[in-house]
Amino acid sequence: MPRKADQSKVKDALRLEPPVAPKPVSVEDLYLDPKNPRLAEDNFGIEDQVQILKVLWKERAVNEIVNSIAASGYWPQEVLFAVREGGKLVVVEGNRRLSAVKLLLSRDLQREVGATGVPNIVKSLRESLLHLPVMEYTREELWEYVGFKHVNGPQDWDSIAKAEYIARVHRDYGHDLEKIANTIGDDNATVKRLYKGFTVLQQAERAGVFDRKDSWKKKFPFSHLWTGLGYSGIQQFLGIKPEDWTKTNPVPKERIPQLGELCLWLFGSRLRETRPMVMSQNPDLRSLDEVLRTKDGYAALRAKLPLAVALKVSRGDKTLLREAIIQADQSLREALGYIPTGYGGEIDIFERAKGIHSLAAAIRDEMSRFNERSAAPSFVRRKKGEGDAH
Repeated sequence: MPRKADQSKVKDALRLEPPVAPKPVSVEDLYLDPKNPRLAEDNFGIEDQVQILKVLWKERAVNEIVNSIAASGYWPQEVLFAVREGGKLVVVEGNRRLSAVKLLLSRDLQREVGATGVPNIVKSLRESLLHLPVMEYTREELWEYVGFKHVNGPQDWDSIAKAEYIARVHRDYGHDLEKIANTIGDDNATVKRLYKGFTVLQQAERAGVFDRKDSWKKKFPFSHLWTGLGYSGIQQFLGIKPEDWTKTNPVPKERIPQLGELCLWLFGSRLRETRPMVMSQNPDLRSLDEVLRTKDGYAALRAKLPLAVALKVSRGDKTLLREAIIQADQSLREALGYIPTGYGGEIDIFERAKGIHSLAAAIRDEMSRFNERSAAPSFVRRKKGEGDAH
């Protein structure tokens, strides 16, 4: 996550010089923003006001603001920022507040949206909500304020909304990623990582190998992709080179099938009834990156073996043996330390210890027989040295 900007950056980012003082505007003349990054995957138009309101009600906790306004009124300092597009005043900043007010004022709208539990309000509050304070700008004038507030500021969007907004500012206003990062106080290259992830996601969707609406989880775990693209194994699997990140399509055309596979492993598919292999970034995403570094690991994934099994396949028996021996050694050393205070003569533990001793002896004998058969020079020299010492 990006580090929050310091107080000086906060003040700079939130300082907007209004072209005029806030003016009261009828709620009926204010429109919810179909370009809101939180709604990017829905492709709404300005005419889809009820559908936009449904999404905000169901997914963006508008009920909390409804209850707050019903209890305490609308704070006049909570100015809405709007742009004039197509002859309409579209609210760019304050969509949840506008949604809450619209629902409080209209029972018919509540029924259309399916908003339940909206409290009745007294006449005086209703009259005070008919007009809200609005400042009018252009989208380009607002991007720094909105970007700071929601990308790296006090009211974080989720990562897919952040990435959508960064891509829009970069594309529509021609600002490079470095400028965007500096403006909103991002010191951890998160802006670039989000942009790269969004670019690859868009490429997958354009190529028809993935649809984020088909993701297994209701809340799209976009962070799996933009974090994973920072790992060298996943970059190599997709054939992405450092110079490719400036392209609209960073994944080479011949690797599009692999991009589709990666999205399936990261996000799953409800239509194909396939759960994602990456359920959490730690350790699943690192494990997937390691698996994709080897042909055997990739083959195991394509054979639909579980990620844990594919990881073992990718590591090979030599690595697994070494890890098992080291782990066993560590566990036995810990057990030895517990004996003085933890062992009370229990027969079952004693019998298990005897079994471990026999198993360790069997492992030692099997290794000795292998060394003797292979006549490994280092093994022979070591045996002679041991004999001389006696």
